[in-house]
Amino acid sequence: MADEALRGEVDAVVAFHDGNVRAAITTLLLDCRHLRLQLALTEGAMSRGMTRGWTPAFERR
Repeated sequence: MADEALRGEVDAVVAFHDGNVRAAITTLLLDCRHLRLQLALTEGAMSRGMTRGWTPAFERR
């Protein structure tokens, strides 16, 4: 984690959860699950022409 901005974000997430790292990770995993569901719903609702051929990807490239 060489990026200082990312380090600050991590510190903020842990601080939000009063130093409870497990709670911070749980919240982030639940957020990821929610966003994947939203992405799946969006993929089903939009047409390829609307995005000029772009399609969402569930995994980071």
